[in-house]
Amino acid sequence: MDEEYDVIVLGTGLKECILSGLLSVDGLKVLHMDRNDYYGGESTSLSLNQLWKRFRGSDTPPEKLGSSRDYNVDMIPKFMMANGALVRVLIHTDVTKYLNFKAVDGSYVYNKGKIYKVPATDVEALKSTLMGLFEKRRARKFFIYVQDYEENDPKSHEGLDLNKVTARDVISYISFSFSSPFPLADFLLYAIKVVFYVATFGIDIFRSLTAFIVFLDKFSKYGLEDDTVDFIGHALALHKDDSYLDQPARDFVKKVKLYAESLARFAGGSPYIYPLYGLGELPQAFARLSAVYGGTYMLSKPECKVEFDSNGKAFGVTSEGETAKCKKVVCDPSYLPGKVKKVGKVARAICIMSHPIPHTHDAHSVQVILPQKQLGRKSDMYLFCCSYSHNVAPKGKFIAFVTTEAETDNPEAELKPGIELLGPVDEIFFDTYDRYEPTNTSSADHCFISTSYDATTHFESTVQDVISMYSQITGKNLDLTVDLSAASAAAE
Repeated sequence: MDEEYDVIVLGTGLKECILSGLLSVDGLKVLHMDRNDYYGGESTSLSLNQLWKRFRGSDTPPEKLGSSRDYNVDMIPKFMMANGALVRVLIHTDVTKYLNFKAVDGSYVYNKGKIYKVPATDVEALKSTLMGLFEKRRARKFFIYVQDYEENDPKSHEGLDLNKVTARDVISYISFSFSSPFPLADFLLYAIKVVFYVATFGIDIFRSLTAFIVFLDKFSKYGLEDDTVDFIGHALALHKDDSYLDQPARDFVKKVKLYAESLARFAGGSPYIYPLYGLGELPQAFARLSAVYGGTYMLSKPECKVEFDSNGKAFGVTSEGETAKCKKVVCDPSYLPGKVKKVGKVARAICIMSHPIPHTHDAHSVQVILPQKQLGRKSDMYLFCCSYSHNVAPKGKFIAFVTTEAETDNPEAELKPGIELLGPVDEIFFDTYDRYEPTNTSSADHCFISTSYDATTHFESTVQDVISMYSQITGKNLDLTVDLSAASAAAE
């Protein structure tokens, strides 16, 4: 250990392993240490025996659940967007050669007590039972706008500057549009038709009203209803709350576009993919990558005390009486508790089932998002389900997670709306963990601390933290311009 490194990474959680791999590929000398004797940290995968020991204090689960070694239960389960940033990182680092992926069967949203497939394209909008007839048409127009939107093509912006107008302005946008070379004549023709219908069917209120709605629909843009805005913002753009509505719309539109493009990637029922045998393979894959580029790994290293000089700058890490010197330290919050603050708590239920989630068309892998407004909450709730089809459980068994940001001191009661959607469960484990964010100034103390994992069941927020940390550590942006065809996923 008595060497000097560019970076010492503490903890083998997924974020730390990705950074270790990226920094090694950049040519930095990296030492990676963990107090545990296994990879993954908080994002590790557990066998059934390990799961039982952690939550029940015994390593002898019921025989009816099957062989322990057939289980790979991810403690922080998250699906990957097929065209998302994490997949781009995997391709950029060539880690895809260590992993096999499979498409996720379904993506659903909870609305007024029922589960619906998430429509993400103009075609799906017209087929969806989530919306009424006229709302479908308005949603279709919005999806066409998103699909056609190109940041460098002003013609596709339809007069909207997404760096200035808010997401709320875009999705409630109502204006008049004409495709005819004689717009005034076109407008007057439809106006005459409406007048004719009203004159002819004046006593028939329904027909008169229908004619007027068709007239408005012909010329209006989006003007989407609140429930439609709800599922687009939370189940497609994957925002965790409604604060995005009053922010510039550029990020919102790009996220919806990413969802639609990812959905089309493998022509499946969702935009997501997931590794065979679960996420436990990911940290180890990045560890292999780091080793290939000269990185050094040490597990079972107790204490791992970060050393600071008289100016408060980290200069090394001490373990078992030896100090490895370094220029920078990267770690998860548990290694520097004095430089982080608690910002929340995640509540989760881990369930073993013998069936898929009801009303998801028997999907063997699926995400269901319950938007905050639907539950009268401040934050969304998430359902994650995977099964033997991804080799994370024995034949006929399903692993489901219900997660949310805890808002009370009774997380079991908070999780009830999600648990009720699962149907009968064979076993259920309840758990909570605190979320932390760094409070230090990394440029001053040379310590780069990751944030804790949130309640979401997708990787979009997690990988943004990794990319931000990479830029802070190296002083440059991570170039994720890659050939997406380099990553493939098997179909069901």
